[in-house]
Amino acid sequence: MLIRRLARPLLGSMFVLGGLDEARNPHEKRPAAVGVVQFLREKTAMAVPDDTATVVRIDGVVKLVAGIALSLGRAPRLAAAVLSASLVPTTLAAHSFWKIDDESDRALQKQEFFKNASMLGGLLLAAVDTEGKPSVAWRTRRAARRLSRNVSHVAENTSESAERVARKTRKALPV
Repeated sequence: MLIRRLARPLLGSMFVLGGLDEARNPHEKRPAAVGVVQFLREKTAMAVPDDTATVVRIDGVVKLVAGIALSLGRAPRLAAAVLSASLVPTTLAAHSFWKIDDESDRALQKQEFFKNASMLGGLLLAAVDTEGKPSVAWRTRRAARRLSRNVSHVAENTSESAERVARKTRKALPV
């Protein structure tokens, strides 16, 4: 569909550019990422590199690759899900406007925060877009209903056959 061919590259372009910048210049983004990296080390079982700049660079490469995949329509649902997972900690780390006292800086960070939240909404829609095809869950439910109907028919036919055999047997036997 034409809309998908336009929307995916538009949505992915921000991540391609941002990911490339993060991968090339991780030290610029490092101060904002320190809190997230520290949280990941303390609260999760993930193996997080010691150097925060390395984590920023990895995040940048992930965004770059997933952004390209989304833009090209290659595994777009997976790419959108990966970008969603990457965008949340990035947004919380880089645009925590509630921690800023200066009104003009606070307004700018608030705008960036909600821009990212809007992008997250687009990514979530892209992550669940089945391109008009039935989802796996729908196909599973449909197959289960068909199986249930088939089993019911088999049971019904078996019961009718057993009754016919019983009638014929009663007629044939002198009881």
